[in-house]
Amino acid sequence: MAVQSWAEQLKSSKKTALINSGKRKVHYLFADGKEMAEEYDLKTDDLIVRKWRCKSTLGAQGQWQIEVGESLTAAGASLDSELIKENCSCPVFMRKDTKTSFQWRIRNLPYPKEVFSVSVEPSERCCIIKTSNKKYYKKFSISDLDRCQLPLDCSALSFTHASNTLIISYKKPKEILTLEHELLKELKKLQGTSEGDGDCKTQ
Repeated sequence: MAVQSWAEQLKSSKKTALINSGKRKVHYLFADGKEMAEEYDLKTDDLIVRKWRCKSTLGAQGQWQIEVGESLTAAGASLDSELIKENCSCPVFMRKDTKTSFQWRIRNLPYPKEVFSVSVEPSERCCIIKTSNKKYYKKFSISDLDRCQLPLDCSALSFTHASNTLIISYKKPKEILTLEHELLKELKKLQGTSEGDGDCKTQ
């Protein structure tokens, strides 16, 4: 079963933990050389950031790709890009999960809720956002379901719109909830050091 396979990959990965600024930061190194970094809120255990990095075909370190959380470059562009930068009124797409749902927020969408339609496309394994005024269109996949090869369920999807932000929620299936619960128990067993304590503890 794919869920079990992904759970085994997580367990067998080399993990390093660090406690810093109220967050538990965990770095995973997988057998295939891929890296995953996560940050959890120490008080709530909420996942704040998840990002991935792969080596290029020539073995060079690739850039971190954000899966959950907001890219720092989106929050504040570097000085190098000061002359050419994204219009701050452009829609900003980011994922910010809750305990029970995968959740995406798209800021800077000033249209009323009835303009939006959000649907699941099981054959393409993605969700699609459209507007009846043809001002916005986006397809996105749910990486967690892809990794565990779980089917997409139309009834799990819902959305709301407030303050120019479209909020899309997808209820986590029980297999994902169980996996996340088990992983969090494992991560809490890791002896994470505080920043400044020297080397991080590794498992």
